[in-house]
Amino acid sequence: MEHLDRRDMSAGQINNLNIVILIISILSVSGAGWIIFSFIMFESLRTFRHQLILGLATSDFIMAMNYLLATARNLSGHNIGTPEEKKFCSFNGFMVEAFVNQTDYWIFIIAICTYLLLTDNKTQSAWIQDHRVILWALPWFFSLLCGGLGLGLIGYWYNGAYCLFLSDKIRLLINYVPRWIIILTIIFLYVRLYLVVHRIRKETSSLASGLSTNPENSLRTQDKVPGVEDIEVGRRESRKSSGSSQRRLKRVSFQMMTYPLVYMFIFIIPTSIRIYQFSTGKTAPFVVGIFDKGMIVTQGFADSIIYGVQENTWIVWRSFLLEKRNR
Repeated sequence: MEHLDRRDMSAGQINNLNIVILIISILSVSGAGWIIFSFIMFESLRTFRHQLILGLATSDFIMAMNYLLATARNLSGHNIGTPEEKKFCSFNGFMVEAFVNQTDYWIFIIAICTYLLLTDNKTQSAWIQDHRVILWALPWFFSLLCGGLGLGLIGYWYNGAYCLFLSDKIRLLINYVPRWIIILTIIFLYVRLYLVVHRIRKETSSLASGLSTNPENSLRTQDKVPGVEDIEVGRRESRKSSGSSQRRLKRVSFQMMTYPLVYMFIFIIPTSIRIYQFSTGKTAPFVVGIFDKGMIVTQGFADSIIYGVQENTWIVWRSFLLEKRNR
């Protein structure tokens, strides 16, 4: 059963939906723009991992701008669902399909690279750091290919705020099934990483207790990526301050698990609505539909919190502002 959510909306509801999406889009544009600007401003935020986060932020920024332009055009009186706006709707749908998927690919690449670096897979770690251009190209290639195939083979249609695939079945198969495979894979990887961090905590505790005082038994140094620095510092300071290093390692392990959990929270409602509408042939209530569309658009803002605050970007900005104020 095919759905086009706007069929059950009044003109007032469509207007309210566009206002909500516009506001969330502005938040996502601001959040993604903050990450991009921080990368440009501070050399300490240009590590290999932050270069991957920059790719995600760029994707989030373009995706949010696409939503913003669509809703702003609707609110200005140019309804993109009319035949006269078909070209814009097709472009808008192409951008939605391409960049929503691209954020999935970036999140997946960040998780894989973090896993390889933290688990000291030296051959793979060296390869990914020597082929950064390939890592950047892959999400763009596959996302633009997916968006182009969708445009040529299926087409995009207006849903009351922006344009996308008409069929819930197609959206489930093309977007949501792969997305949940990625999310579950990331959870698996980060659980493995948690176990690595837990083992390191035990080893540093043993070192602090004097169970291993031979310098030759020191744990190996990891590649320099955010989070790994905390692990390495924890190792170096284990003999001096076991309690402090243990807390820092615990924070790293907590950060690892917050990433996939937040993405699960973002997509659980949209996925449930796709399943409900496909299986029942009914359209979800308007308020629920706002949550559906709004949760997807909020991804750029959510990423700015996850990868901005958690990756110490806020701390760098605070130090910078305090230094300028004290001059």
